[in-house]
Amino acid sequence: MSHFTALYDACVLYGASLRDLLMELALTGLFRAKWTEQINDEWIRNLIANRTDLPPENIERIRGLMNRAVLDCLVADYESLICSVTLPDPCDRHVLAAAIKGQADVIVTFNLDHFPSDALEIYGIEAQHPDVFIAHLIDLEPGFVCNAVKKMRQRMKNPPRRSEEVLDWFGAHGLVQTVEALSSFIDLI
Repeated sequence: MSHFTALYDACVLYGASLRDLLMELALTGLFRAKWTEQINDEWIRNLIANRTDLPPENIERIRGLMNRAVLDCLVADYESLICSVTLPDPCDRHVLAAAIKGQADVIVTFNLDHFPSDALEIYGIEAQHPDVFIAHLIDLEPGFVCNAVKKMRQRMKNPPRRSEEVLDWFGAHGLVQTVEALSSFIDLI
C-alpha cells in the first residue's frame, strides 16, 4: 500500500456516486484514504436535511460500511490541533487538523477556496478538486482506476449503466479531466 494519503472532505462524500467512486478508489491501494467521524457527521447531516426521502438508518449504515471497508480510515485525536490552524472559514479547521494528524498529503475537496495553498503548504498538504485527484490517479495507474470505475458501474442496477453513461454523469458533475482521461479506456470500464 502507498504511503500517499488523501483526506476526504465532507463535500466529496455527500453525493452517492462520487462517494462510491472514492471508496472504490480507496480500496485499490494506490493511496491511503482518511476521514473523521466529524466529517462523516457533516455529510450525513446535510444529506438527511436535503434528502428527506432517504431513511437516516440507511445513511448511517453507509457510514459503517465505509468505516469498515477502508483500513485505518478514521483519524482520531486531532481535536487539540483545531485551534492552532487558520483558515478563511473557521468551520473548516477540523478538516485541516485531521489532515495534519492523519499525515495527509492532500485534502480532496470541492471547496478549494476554503483551503488556500498558503495556509496548507506549511504542513506539506495540498487541496485538490476530486477531478484533479482522480485524473492524477489515472495518470499513475490507469488499470487500477478503470477497474474501480468498472466495479462501481457494475453495482448500478436500477437502472444499469453503460460505460458511456457513467462518463456522462462524471462530466455533468464536474469531473471533466477524469472523463477525458477515461475516454481512451472506455472498453475497460
